[in-house]
Amino acid sequence: MQSLPVICPAAAIPDATGIAAFNAAYEAARAAGAVFVCIARSGQRWTVKADTFTAPAHVVDEVAAAAIREAAVRLVRDRVVRSGSVAGPAYVVLYDVAGEDCARQLAAALHAALYGDQEPLASAMGAVS
Repeated sequence: MQSLPVICPAAAIPDATGIAAFNAAYEAARAAGAVFVCIARSGQRWTVKADTFTAPAHVVDEVAAAAIREAAVRLVRDRVVRSGSVAGPAYVVLYDVAGEDCARQLAAALHAALYGDQEPLASAMGAVS
C-alpha cells in the first residue's frame, strides 16, 4: 500500500474496515513516516480516523489544530458525527458519519488540515453541515 499524497483526493482514502485492513493502512503510513488517515464502516455508518503518530517528525501547527477542533465541535453540534468524537492535536476520530462519500470527504479534508492546508476542511464543512 502506497502512502497518500499530501493533497489526497477523497477516493484515495483507504477503507480500513476490519483489523487486517486497518493494520495494513496504518503500517503503510508508519513505514512512509506519513500522517495516517482512513475510513472504516461500522454498521450503516462510517468512522473517520487520522493521526500523526505514524509521522514522528510531523508537527501540526496551532492554527491547524484549532481549525480541526473547531470543525469537530461544529460537526458534533450539527449532528453530522456523534458526541464522543475526538479532535486532539495529534489524533482525530469522527464517529457515525452517514455515508461513505461524506466520510471520504471529511477524511481527505482532515488529512490536508493536518498538513497545514485548511482550505479543504473549510470546503468540507460547508458541504456537510
